[in-house]
Amino acid sequence: QEKLEELRRSDTVLAGRKVLIVDDDIRNIFAMTSMLETHAMQVHSAENGKDGIEKLQATPGIDIVLMDIMMPDMDGYDTIRAIRGITAFRSLLIVAVTAKAMKGDREKCIEAGAWDYLSKPVNTQDLLTVLRAWLHQ
Repeated sequence: QEKLEELRRSDTVLAGRKVLIVDDDIRNIFAMTSMLETHAMQVHSAENGKDGIEKLQATPGIDIVLMDIMMPDMDGYDTIRAIRGITAFRSLLIVAVTAKAMKGDREKCIEAGAWDYLSKPVNTQDLLTVLRAWLHQ
């Protein structure tokens, strides 16, 4: 058990990286934050799209965004498009995360400007694989 914890903490691709989680469900934020912090990631969060954009602008060095798609007011699609409209964030890594996985959702997320797509409930290993793949570049 201790050896596994040590391996998680020594994850050089993830350690020290800043991630912004934008999700209207605090339980999702808590679950992902708890898991990502065990990999020494610096986690920031926002509970809606507008706050997510503000947090992004106020927090230098965000490496990747985990964006919930189904949020009230400003959904994830609109939020991603707004982020892409800001010159400084045109190439920011954004992974769309949605609970209502329907045919064509992945394509809609990519079309809106996301780099990748995960469906909820998020499988921990899938999330880590996606984060490592994109952050390794």
